[in-house]
Amino acid sequence: MEKVIVSWSGGKDSALSLYEIQRSGRYQMASLLTSINEHHDRVSMHGVRREMLERQAQALGLPLIKIPIPRDCSEEEYESRLMDVLNRVKSDGIEHVVFGDIFLEWIKEYREKNLARVGMTPILPIWGRDTSELAQSFIALGFKAVITCVNTKAMPKSFLGRVFDERLLAELPPGVDPCGENGEFHSFVFAGPIFQESIPYTLGRTVSRDSYGFRDVLPGEG
Repeated sequence: MEKVIVSWSGGKDSALSLYEIQRSGRYQMASLLTSINEHHDRVSMHGVRREMLERQAQALGLPLIKIPIPRDCSEEEYESRLMDVLNRVKSDGIEHVVFGDIFLEWIKEYREKNLARVGMTPILPIWGRDTSELAQSFIALGFKAVITCVNTKAMPKSFLGRVFDERLLAELPPGVDPCGENGEFHSFVFAGPIFQESIPYTLGRTVSRDSYGFRDVLPGEG
C-alpha cells in the first residue's frame, strides 16, 4: 500500500480529507505535516497551540512533522523550508501529499507547482464537493470542532469558541462559506471517527490581530 503524508492544520477540512483517504483503503498514512509559527509556537492562521496539534497526532496514532516558520516569513523563505522537508519525505519513498482544499484554483495550482519541484503530486480527496454538503457530512459523521479564528470582515467575533454544529451553520452571516473556504473562519477538531479518543480542551482568552480574532484553545483534563 502506497504511503502518503497529510497536510494537517488541525481543522475540519484536513480531518475530512484524512477520513476520506482512510476510507478509500488505497493509502497508508505515514505522518502529518504542519507549519508552525516559531514566534507564537502555533499553527499559522488557525492560531492553535503546538501542544494541541501534538495531542491530535497522538489521538490519530500518527507522527507529526513540523515545519518551523519565522515571524513575518517571506514566500521565498517558506518555500525553502518546505522544500527541505519535502525532499526528506521524498527520500523515504513518499510521492504524494494529501490536502483539504475544496475549490480555490490558485491554491491547487500553488500546491502542484511546489510539489512538482521535488517530483511529488497532491491528492485532494474533497476537491470540488459542495461545501454545504461537506459541512453537513462533517457533523453527521460525528466530527466535532471548535472555531478558533474568524475574519472579522466576514463574521463577528462572537463565533469564536463555538462548536461547529447545525446551529452555527444556520447562523452564519450571508455570503460566508459553510466550510470557511474563503478564509472566513478556521477550526480545531477535537473528536471524530479518525481519532482513537477525543481531545479534551478548555477555552482561553480572545485576541484581536489586524482583521482577525482568535480564541485560544488550551489542554483540558481527560
